Amino acid sequence: MGLGNGLAACPTTSLGPLPCYISAISTGPGPSCYINFSVALPPLAFEMDKVYYSYMADPVIQSSITLASASKNLEAAVDGLNQIEGESTPTPTQPRWSRIRHVFRYAFSEFFGTMIMMLFGDGVVAQVLLSGKQKGEYQSITWGWGLGVMLGVYVSSPSGSHLNPAVTLASCLLRRFPWRRFPLYILSQVLGAMCGAAIVYANYRSAIDAYEGGSTVRTVPGYSATATAGIFSTYPAPFMTRTGMFFSEFLASAILMFGIFAVKDNTELKPDRTAAPPPAPPAPTNPRLPLMMPLAMFFLIFGIGACFGWETGYAINLARDFGPRLVTYMIGYGPEVWKAGGYYFWIPMVAPFLGCAFGGWLYDVFIYTGADSVVHDTPLFGLGRCVTHRRWKVEDFRRWYRGRGSPDLEDARQGRSPV
Repeated sequence: MGLGNGLAACPTTSLGPLPCYISAISTGPGPSCYINFSVALPPLAFEMDKVYYSYMADPVIQSSITLASASKNLEAAVDGLNQIEGESTPTPTQPRWSRIRHVFRYAFSEFFGTMIMMLFGDGVVAQVLLSGKQKGEYQSITWGWGLGVMLGVYVSSPSGSHLNPAVTLASCLLRRFPWRRFPLYILSQVLGAMCGAAIVYANYRSAIDAYEGGSTVRTVPGYSATATAGIFSTYPAPFMTRTGMFFSEFLASAILMFGIFAVKDNTELKPDRTAAPPPAPPAPTNPRLPLMMPLAMFFLIFGIGACFGWETGYAINLARDFGPRLVTYMIGYGPEVWKAGGYYFWIPMVAPFLGCAFGGWLYDVFIYTGADSVVHDTPLFGLGRCVTHRRWKVEDFRRWYRGRGSPDLEDARQGRSPV
């Protein structure tokens, strides 16, 4: 390096040679020395700074930067939630199937849980009926359905083990379960029930042929003494009235939801407030399944079937009845699957929703004290929320219709009530 007039020979860059000014020279041990110098930037560097700042001030660039920042924040939030829930977010380097499974894990959980339930439930009915009750009786059916529900609860524990659209609706209405999951859960449950019923039919097809009298004969209860459609979906007893059918399904569904909330709330481990706080446990798997929940569900379903199952077959589940009924229609049982029992098919689709909502509401009003229930922080034990919101929406529509406009129109679009 040559030295002269305080200038040092610096490397040449794309901006030209940059002059370096020596500020200090010091000697070190031996023949080495240390030189401190500073670089004087040419005016072009300041012009580049102006270009940079004008570039960053562009609205489109700012929007892009804001969107990228929000995306990073969302990813960080999801990672944090997954860490709290004991899950890990798949990275882009993992196989594609790992990422797909992570997104649809709740749907897969409900699908396979419902399918397992139907395999055992429809399977035991097929064995009892097609064997002429030589391989079981009515109590065998209640045992089989209880086992099917218990195993289905085990399989579907990652999603909360709903297995029933009516249970999902009651959880959304009363326990703040996310409404965005409601359609996905229903679709998964119906498809799982259809798949389970189709597998049972494929397994027992030869026995059904022998029982019905031919491979082309498929009949429905009420139209034949050797009907086999009752293996897959429910049909009412001949003496039942329309009101009796509806009330039977409503009552059984209310008992089901009342029992589910009671079992869930009483089987969860509660901390001992008198003892010293234990060390923080590892993050649980989401959602948390109570320890004795599956076994308790076995006894609950067994009891409902043994005590309230004779009149209508205790469907208490839209997916369990409608899905297999649709399968029987598709495989050749004909339109009688819809006409039987005076078009009974709609009752297992409607009554369980009302019954489960009423049973869960009854439990929360009189017994439950948890903060996650809506009945404790809304008027009229949770009913006032719906009444107040509906009244406000009607008044808002009337103001708009009369041409006066609505001062709360933006709140209406956002789903917020000014009351």
